Amino acid sequence: MSKKIRTEAVDYLFKAVLSLKDKEECYTFFEDICTINELLSLSQRFEVAKMLRQQKTYLEIADKTGASTATISRVNRSLNYGNDGYDMVFERINGGDSK
Repeated sequence: MSKKIRTEAVDYLFKAVLSLKDKEECYTFFEDICTINELLSLSQRFEVAKMLRQQKTYLEIADKTGASTATISRVNRSLNYGNDGYDMVFERINGGDSK
């Protein structure tokens, strides 16, 4: 990765996210900090990752989420060669069941 992600600004953003107490606070904060399209793109990628972990095909995922095959492929690369962030979160929110 050519861009440095670990910056003071990113640290401050993550500190803000970690301060949120519930889903309503998340909606309040993320609706202010993101455009609707940015938020929908993030949630789409998360849904794509969940479906990939459920062994769904690219066609099934594209039909259900509207994601392009390029987006599905990018998420699949993150799942297979990334930092295991998706799996860490799936484990925490679903007890390992990404369904």
